[in-house]
Amino acid sequence: MTIKAKEILKNKFWIVESGNDKIGTLSYDEDRYMLSTPSTNKFFKDKKTLKKELGNTIFYENVTEVQSDFEVHGYPTNVAPKNAVYNVKQKLPLFTKSKKSTSLYSAGYYIIRFDKGWVKSFCPKLITLERYNYQGPFLSELEMKHKLGLANKKAKK
Repeated sequence: MTIKAKEILKNKFWIVESGNDKIGTLSYDEDRYMLSTPSTNKFFKDKKTLKKELGNTIFYENVTEVQSDFEVHGYPTNVAPKNAVYNVKQKLPLFTKSKKSTSLYSAGYYIIRFDKGWVKSFCPKLITLERYNYQGPFLSELEMKHKLGLANKKAKK
């Protein structure tokens, strides 16, 4: 069985496949790798240990995602942004949808914790992020879904 990992986010996130079947995800966070499968999460201290267990040819080809036509400070948006600014304190790429609008939106993908639990969001209003706990911004939907899965697992404990 050949196990391979398609790089989604450079040196941070991969989709792990066996043949043509997706078997999990691999992420690198600060000082270790985490292999997440439907049944377990397994940690590796370095790339050498990971390759020893899963095989030397695990890493291959980069996958480029379809990029949005619009962005604010590198984060995708669903509309042509107006009045783009970067909130340094909150580390949020903000924009309005029209020149005269006062409603600020935050570019990128987020997960937001409402009363019912964590939900995914794309370009939410700033006021929503100020009222609820959130994680983000994320550059891709795939990265956001990975963090959503981790947040939901943590919430169940």
